[in-house]
Amino acid sequence: MDTISLILIISFTIPALSANPCKPSSCDTYLGPEVRFPFRLTNRHPARCGYPGFDLYCNAQNQTILNLPESGEFVVDHIDYSAQALFINDPDSCLPARILNFSLSGSRFRGVYIRNYTFLNCSSDYMDYTSTRYMPLFCLSGRNYTVLAMNSHLTAAHVPPTCRRIATVLVPLQWTVSQFYWSSMDLREDLELVWSEPACWSCENQGGVCGYKGDSGSEIGCSRPAKSGLPRSAKYGIIVGVGIPGLVCIIGLACYACGMLRAFSLRRRLNSDLPTTFSDQRPVIRSASGLDGPTIESYPTTVLGESRRLPKPSDGTCPICLSDYQPKETLRSIPECNHYFHADCIDEWLKLNGTCPLCRNSPESSVATPCSSMSISSSSSSTSTTTVN
Repeated sequence: MDTISLILIISFTIPALSANPCKPSSCDTYLGPEVRFPFRLTNRHPARCGYPGFDLYCNAQNQTILNLPESGEFVVDHIDYSAQALFINDPDSCLPARILNFSLSGSRFRGVYIRNYTFLNCSSDYMDYTSTRYMPLFCLSGRNYTVLAMNSHLTAAHVPPTCRRIATVLVPLQWTVSQFYWSSMDLREDLELVWSEPACWSCENQGGVCGYKGDSGSEIGCSRPAKSGLPRSAKYGIIVGVGIPGLVCIIGLACYACGMLRAFSLRRRLNSDLPTTFSDQRPVIRSASGLDGPTIESYPTTVLGESRRLPKPSDGTCPICLSDYQPKETLRSIPECNHYFHADCIDEWLKLNGTCPLCRNSPESSVATPCSSMSISSSSSSTSTTTVN
């Protein structure tokens, strides 16, 4: 499958996946809870996307709102689908005022960690608010009075003389707050409600998606996730985001490798053709077995400096190995023609051939007979070495 076909498949498939009418949504992208089955947003999801009694909606402030039949509207701060619990608070930030008339009658929710609290109306003269027995409720208080909350396990003897009872209420606390039974906690914390039906906690804990089994009927089912753990849309995203750039990189590496192979093959061909590519019309006189070691060592050597300068600017590459000369390398030249080579390269050549690889001229020492060659090499006093900067 080519790249164009792949892009066409993705462009037609992803919109179809995103058209799911029951996909999770939220009123506030950053702060609002994710709303999905059994809940639904009435202004965004069809009725079939939620369970009866679990309707939510978004208000003008992008808050997620739950309307309890006997208690009115509350903002939903969080939904724990695995524990089947939701956490609500007052949209106007005065939860104690809502607690005075709080009831879950007619709803599908109940409180688990319920505690009794007594509300007291006290004169402003009573200022001992530092006691852990009492908690001032400032959003219910006025200039001349203060409303306090007191745990109902305390007796009448604990009621301050300047206070009178307003009401005793049941408060569905959060589990973490309910552990501190013997102290008055901050009643501005969220209330925790749970539900039993539909029972989707097992499906949620296994990473499944809970919902109706078909387009009609009330039977609840659980859609198991794929073994890979990735939704289909995520797989397409990986193909687009990683596959195409990876394919381009592979093609680039393949082209680079082909170029390197061609260059290596050309270099080997040049190396193999080098002894036969140079010809001379003049007859060449060779020694039977090349030059001996002392004769070769008598040829002058040059150590290149950082500038790599030679008498002839064109002599920048060794004609034998076809490698550029580098600083600190030792070169050897043939006196009769003054051609330069890597010392190691020309030494091996002269051991087998008595002529210059470039011009095919025979050095004087190679023209002589073996005996005279030995006498000449033995008479050489020292090897001339030059350092070129």
